[in-house]
Amino acid sequence: MLTKIANFVKNHQADIILVIGVVLISLLSFAAGYITAKNQEKQPLKIEFKENLTSSLDELSKKV
Repeated sequence: MLTKIANFVKNHQADIILVIGVVLISLLSFAAGYITAKNQEKQPLKIEFKENLTSSLDELSKKV
């Protein structure tokens, strides 16, 4: 059983290294983006409404 695994690894060594490299680069890129996003301080989005919003909407609907 162990010899089969060893032979498989020897026969596909380049492909295995390529897959490991792609996975490691992907994880590193994700971690870098995650850390960058965590460090950015953003102000929360505030939505403000006018007091007479309904009357403004009524006026707009009459014009259309």
